Amino acid sequence: MASATPNPEHNTFPKLLRAWADKTPDKIALREKDFGIWHDLTWAEYRTRVAELTVALSSRGFGKGDVIGLIGNNEIWWACAELAAQAAGCMSMGIYRDTLEEEVGYLATYTDVSAVFAEDQEQVDKFLNLSDQLPNLRLIFYSEPRGLRDPEDARIMDIRKLCEEGRSILAETPHRFDQLIDAIPGHDVAILCTTSGTTSNPKLAMLTAERVIDHVVRYLEVDPKTPEDEYVSILPFPWIMEQVYALGFNLVSGMTVNFPESQETAMEDLREIGPTFMLGAPRLWEQIAADMRARIMDASILNQWIFNTLIKRGMDAIDRGQRDTLADTLLFSALRDRLGFSRVHSAATGGAALGPDTFKLFLAMGIPLRQLYGQTELMGAYTLQQPPGAEADYDTVGIPFRGSEVKIEEPDQNGVGEIITRHPNMFVGYYKNQQVYDADIRDGWMHTGDAGYFDDAGRLTVIDRMKDIAVKADGSKFSPQYIENKLKFSPFIGETVVLGAGRDYLTSIVCIRFSIVSKWAEKRRIPYTSYTNLAANPQVYELIRSEVERVNETLVEGQRIEKFLLLFKELDADDGELTRTKKLRRTLINERYQQVINALYSEATVAHIDTEVTYEDGRKGRIQADMEIRSIATHS
Repeated sequence: MASATPNPEHNTFPKLLRAWADKTPDKIALREKDFGIWHDLTWAEYRTRVAELTVALSSRGFGKGDVIGLIGNNEIWWACAELAAQAAGCMSMGIYRDTLEEEVGYLATYTDVSAVFAEDQEQVDKFLNLSDQLPNLRLIFYSEPRGLRDPEDARIMDIRKLCEEGRSILAETPHRFDQLIDAIPGHDVAILCTTSGTTSNPKLAMLTAERVIDHVVRYLEVDPKTPEDEYVSILPFPWIMEQVYALGFNLVSGMTVNFPESQETAMEDLREIGPTFMLGAPRLWEQIAADMRARIMDASILNQWIFNTLIKRGMDAIDRGQRDTLADTLLFSALRDRLGFSRVHSAATGGAALGPDTFKLFLAMGIPLRQLYGQTELMGAYTLQQPPGAEADYDTVGIPFRGSEVKIEEPDQNGVGEIITRHPNMFVGYYKNQQVYDADIRDGWMHTGDAGYFDDAGRLTVIDRMKDIAVKADGSKFSPQYIENKLKFSPFIGETVVLGAGRDYLTSIVCIRFSIVSKWAEKRRIPYTSYTNLAANPQVYELIRSEVERVNETLVEGQRIEKFLLLFKELDADDGELTRTKKLRRTLINERYQQVINALYSEATVAHIDTEVTYEDGRKGRIQADMEIRSIATHS
């Protein structure tokens, strides 16, 4: 069953779990680090935990039609709780751990959640504060007791006590778990998965278990996994791709999934495991690349020169479809080892476009990185680049999986149009939102809203969102995302918004990468007190100006940045400027920073802002700031 199609009877996640527990009971299914120690969970132990939770939930009256929410860090208990919810006949709904109480309230009331797995005190408190809005919420169970006092609310309990309840039930009715999962058909909705929500509140895509499983099988045909593979789960569980990888791949291929101790220790924990394959959102790969370049700042001038020379040699070789042996021997092999990538034989990036320079860097390093493409509604990914070979490919997202059809609707003279897709395992609707489903799905095709084209080799290239393809005042088109990704290859630039629709020239709002710019400033003994203070420093402005100029040299005339400013703060999902998967919400940014944008397109040398911000504890406040506007000569 390792990488072949599962038995048709194994059409839900719990049934697959039972099959692996029967076949390889003592093999490690999941591994988790806690207090610096790795703890293993075998397939047999995994089934036992899920069985206990399932029968406990069922005995408490949870079943078909109920929605069980899950919020917290990626951990073993989350995986157990999600499978138990589905085994009891409920629908599981993941919520990003950093979601503010207001957003949690929207999702919880919209779905009328019946129960929730809330990892710790922070997450439990969110639901306690929302109690008045959630009349159907009957159970809040947690895995981390630290900070939680003995709750007076009878609905709150430790997940281990819930397991004890189930253990007692199974002692009297040992076949109860099997009876429950055998009664759940694969065509029932198992997962409510939030969409990105770049323009509004997220929608909830309804996914059936049998469709998720069949799609995972098709994915594994182009990127095979076996029980010997090791994966480190870093990306948030509510994201569709982590559902596919950390649950789907695990349960279909039998690979081992590892959960880091925390987000802060994730890269260190990854080095300890030495995974065989990796999935990373573009921001993860960008951060790794930036951190590498930041570390070399501490080296001597000679070592910096050697590092930069070998990086260039490696990337130039990739452009020729080759690997540079000297660069690999002297630099890249050591980098792979330091990052924990020595055993990686498969790596993927998705969720948004990855800048070609960042992509080339990892290929040069010997990381077999491939871009994938898809949407939540279509099981996360349905195209994947071919394995790196003689022909360099860092612009396309590859070719579709078996059974997936992709077309370009109403292409222009260059073949560019809207990407539309259909395949046998699409979502079955939006939860409580048939109207939007009917608008997005026409004649069985999902209208993605993305612009793209096929190259001569039949590979799909995604340019940008259709609505984000911008047209300047002279009628020329440009992709803000493409330019933004090139700018973010700089280790000093964390985020940027490229502007210019309906204007005579392009400008950019830039957010510095504070962790690296602060280090750069300290080495030069540049004083600062905060992000805002550092971003306003004239020397930092000069640093970023030189980075923008470097990128401008790689852009065609008319698509170069002519003015920029450094924003007084980082763009933040809590302020609604980014989605929880870190995509730009351009409409909101354009509205919130209209004063700033107007200043960039005037003769002003300073932009003033007066806006509302959200602090880490959820409180809101107003902030005023003045930001210098810098001009850049762009003509040859």
